[in-house]
Amino acid sequence: MSDRSATAEAAAPVQDPGQLIPMVRSTALVRCNPLTKIVVPLVLMVGALLSIDLVSAGVVLAFTLLSLPASGLDLGAALRRLWFLPAGALLAAWGTAILAEKTGAVVVDFGPILMTTGSLGAASAIFVRALALATPLIVLASTIDPRDLADALIQHVRLPEVVVISVLAAGRLLGLLVSEWQVLSMARRARGVAGGSLARRMGSLFGGVFVLLVVSIRRATTLAMAMEGRAFGRPGRTWRRRSTFGARDLVVVVSAVGVCVLAIVAAHALGTWNPIVGGD
Repeated sequence: MSDRSATAEAAAPVQDPGQLIPMVRSTALVRCNPLTKIVVPLVLMVGALLSIDLVSAGVVLAFTLLSLPASGLDLGAALRRLWFLPAGALLAAWGTAILAEKTGAVVVDFGPILMTTGSLGAASAIFVRALALATPLIVLASTIDPRDLADALIQHVRLPEVVVISVLAAGRLLGLLVSEWQVLSMARRARGVAGGSLARRMGSLFGGVFVLLVVSIRRATTLAMAMEGRAFGRPGRTWRRRSTFGARDLVVVVSAVGVCVLAIVAAHALGTWNPIVGGD
C-alpha cells in the first residue's frame, strides 16, 4: 500500500450504520478537530442560554440552519430523522404557553386553557431556544469520527489512554451487540425455545442474556489482549495519526464566538433581552 493510499484511508470518515445523520461528503467543517466540534456548540449555547428571548435564540438558530450545507451531512436524512426536535420544542412551548404569566391581551380563552400575547411570546422564545440549543450539538456530533475523538482526548486533553480506547471500543461494538442479540433471538424462536407461556419466555430471556454475556466476555478478553500487544497505556508509544489543529479550527471557533456576541447585542438592541439570572 502506498503512502498516498494509506493517508487517504486514514482521512476517510467512518461510516457508522447506526449514525443518526449519515455523512455524504467531506467539508472543511468535517475536517475540523473533534474538540473544535465540541467547543462550538458550547459557545453557541451561551448565546441562547443567557436569555429567554426570541431574538438571541433566533440568531443562533438561523446561523445553525444556514451552516447545515457546510456540515457535509445528508440534509434529507436530517429532516426525516430529527423530527423529534421540533416535536419536543413544541411540547415545551405548549407547557410554557399554559403555565407562563398571563400578560397582554387574551388570545385563547377556552375553559382552563388561557393564553395571552405575553404567554405566547414566552412560548415562542422557548420553542426557538430549544431548537437553538439542540440542533448545533446533534449536527456537529454527527460529523465526529470516534477514532479522531479518541485521539484528540488522549493527545490534547491527556485523558487516560486505556480508558478512552476502552470506551471507544465499547461504543463501536454496541451495534454488533445489538445485531448478535437479534440473531440469537431469531435462532431461539426457530428452535421453538422463545415462545410459550410467560414463565418460558422469561427463562428464554435470561438464557439469551447469559449467552450474550459469555460472548461479550470472550470478546472483551480478546480485545484486552490485543490492546496489551499494541502497548496501549505504555510510555513512549507512538501515534499512527496525530490530532492537530489548523486554521479552519480557529475560523470556526471565532465564527461561533461572533454569532454568540451578535445574538446578545441584537437582543439588547431590540429590547428583548430577558436574562435568566438577575432579570427583573
